[in-house]
Amino acid sequence: MSDSMESLRRKISSAGELQSVVRTMKAMAASSIGQYENAVRSLDDYYQTVQLGLSACLLQTQPQAESASAMREETGAIGAVVFGSDQGLVGQFNDLMVEFVINRLENLPGKKIIWAVGERIQSRFESVDLVPGAHFVLPNTIGAITPLVGQILMEIETQREQGAIDQVYLFYHRPQSRAVYLPVSQRLLPLDDTWRRDLEAIAWPTRYLPEVLNRGEGALLAMVREYIFVSLFRACAESLASENASRLLAMQRAEKNIDELLEDLNQGYHRLRQGTIDAELFDLVSGFEALTKI
Repeated sequence: MSDSMESLRRKISSAGELQSVVRTMKAMAASSIGQYENAVRSLDDYYQTVQLGLSACLLQTQPQAESASAMREETGAIGAVVFGSDQGLVGQFNDLMVEFVINRLENLPGKKIIWAVGERIQSRFESVDLVPGAHFVLPNTIGAITPLVGQILMEIETQREQGAIDQVYLFYHRPQSRAVYLPVSQRLLPLDDTWRRDLEAIAWPTRYLPEVLNRGEGALLAMVREYIFVSLFRACAESLASENASRLLAMQRAEKNIDELLEDLNQGYHRLRQGTIDAELFDLVSGFEALTKI
């Protein structure tokens, strides 16, 4: 019986240590969510500003006729930038993204090349029928996102110059609340007639019409570069916010399970200890009664 009590003590001690680790991870996830959510809110405003700038530039330029190359882009090779996680303890975060990417790309014609951002998401794609491309390390701070975006842009430009890809899609999780996120996709390139029409349809927020100086060619190119950059930056920031939300939710579930386990272990330990005490008292009483009869 003493061995059983010792075993319960070890289990209670191990569960307590695990509970401490879970609470630490939970606190880290909760603190990280704030910086990424603030970045996402700021990027939303900036993204809308860039879209308005593009809309103003496009309104002053003549639409180009659809060419044969534009027709070819719809069936050309696709480069998919997929944001996942580098660390574990994120629940179904990576699995949901892989399933979403597969379902989304299987309806598109042409060859598909996967550029995975995050070690965990990269390992998930090793077992699927998609061409692996370059992989990137996921940043762990807001300041490290900009260098990552630069690396992705260089890879995209290199592959397009070599004729390896014609289209680029972004796949990432978008936070809906502090514990809910959804996988989304965005076609980043090419900037075709559909993209142009969507921008031209954006209503100007004031009654004063915009004007772009010097016919807007330089401004248009600058806005396009900024649009591509901020799209990648926002995708990464939203993915990191969603990852920490997923980790926070997973840690909350783990903490609840550990609390329930500790409660059961403590109850079992106290029952066993009380049984041991009762047995010892019974032996004492039996011995006392035996002695008094003599």
